[in-house]
Amino acid sequence: MSESEPEQCRHDSDPAPTSCNHASRFHAVVLAFGLCLVPPAGTAATPSLPAPLSEGNFIAFDPEQAALGRLLFYDKILSGNQNISCGTCHHHDHASSDGLSLGIGEGGNGVGPLRTAGEGRDRIRRRIARNSLGLWNLGHKDIKVLLHDGRLSPSDLYGNGFNSPAEEWLPQGLNSLLAAQALLPLASAPEMAGDPGENEIAGAVIDRFDKGWPVLAKRVRTIPEYGKMFVAAFDHVERPEEVSIVEIANAVAAFIGTEFRNHDSPFDRHLAGDATALDPAERRGMELFFGEAGCSGCHSGPLLSDQSFHALGLPAFGPGRKRMWDPMPRDVGRMGESDDLRDAYRFRTPFLRNVALTAPYGHNGAMPTLEDMVRHHLDPAASRAGWTPAMASLPPAPWLADIDFVIRSDLLEMARQERALDVALPPLSDEDVQELVAFLNALTGETAGRRPLGRPERVPSGLPVD
Repeated sequence: MSESEPEQCRHDSDPAPTSCNHASRFHAVVLAFGLCLVPPAGTAATPSLPAPLSEGNFIAFDPEQAALGRLLFYDKILSGNQNISCGTCHHHDHASSDGLSLGIGEGGNGVGPLRTAGEGRDRIRRRIARNSLGLWNLGHKDIKVLLHDGRLSPSDLYGNGFNSPAEEWLPQGLNSLLAAQALLPLASAPEMAGDPGENEIAGAVIDRFDKGWPVLAKRVRTIPEYGKMFVAAFDHVERPEEVSIVEIANAVAAFIGTEFRNHDSPFDRHLAGDATALDPAERRGMELFFGEAGCSGCHSGPLLSDQSFHALGLPAFGPGRKRMWDPMPRDVGRMGESDDLRDAYRFRTPFLRNVALTAPYGHNGAMPTLEDMVRHHLDPAASRAGWTPAMASLPPAPWLADIDFVIRSDLLEMARQERALDVALPPLSDEDVQELVAFLNALTGETAGRRPLGRPERVPSGLPVD
């Protein structure tokens, strides 16, 4: 899921995050990519597993709208310079993400780890500030917050059903969090809009967050093939001229919500009663996860996330998703949304199904592997000390070299981030770590690589498909 650039910091009505520092004999927590491993007081806890997922747990999106959304998802017509699509950073070939620590947005070339930063006047001017989130199971009815800092959530604050960076300018009629999220990258300069002076979209969003959306809607609906598809897919649309950005967003949401629905992993089979679904290492890892290691302290619920916010102490790098008045390229996490100092450097616990397919890990993709991420939380200080820039998956961009790692030279900021840790884990054996990793791999769906619709070969605009 993309991380659109904010225009300003806002307050919201969300409660302060619950701390992961549970009282226990060890008073310990490990947050592996958001995992809380909480050793219980006294004896080992009885594992409490979530209920199996079923189709009834998900929003029932319209199949015809999903088929239309598939084309829009991969059509570069929705970007300012018509050179990047949603699918560029959330590609089927890369399990709905891009395999990079920090993405290459508008101006780049190619997809996945081989994507380049562009050249000449078209080269990127900044990296995307955060890791591209996978899209798995985002149509689940229990999802209450999206994006690394949770700046998108259901709310009556602005009268449109959502608390979002677009505030009151988010249009009425969006049918889900997914639809609201689909609009945000379209107004982000480094992601899809481009820079002022390059195209009409970029110029419009500088005036106001929502000003580019009507221009994009007109681009789409005036293509005859799209116009006919919208009339067929939406009962209330009788003529192509009636298509707005709302129908576009709802179609993209229908595609994401159905295409990336996947819950047929060995773990899911185990939940359904198949006693042979997990091998011994995976089963022991599950017992650690839901029992004595306490991972489910944060990775709880049907999607293995408490949807709350925790500080992981990951190595810092990149442009940061800083607020307007921040004097440095830092990422303050949830605090950038809530403006609450208690939220500093905290990020949302991610959902874990298919997590083995979406490396690298962390809000900035600092950790290349699941094992690296688990071990980081066993000893954050040692992990930070041993981390090197070579561990980050960053396509070369020499003109950005001064900014990529400059934050690491700010000793005061590094000390602040180190103090903000919600992590204090007792030692785990190498065998424990390997079994936890085995279980995390057992969260991969058997059909995760075989999606029902897949990437289209062509799109109605005639623009190239990545």
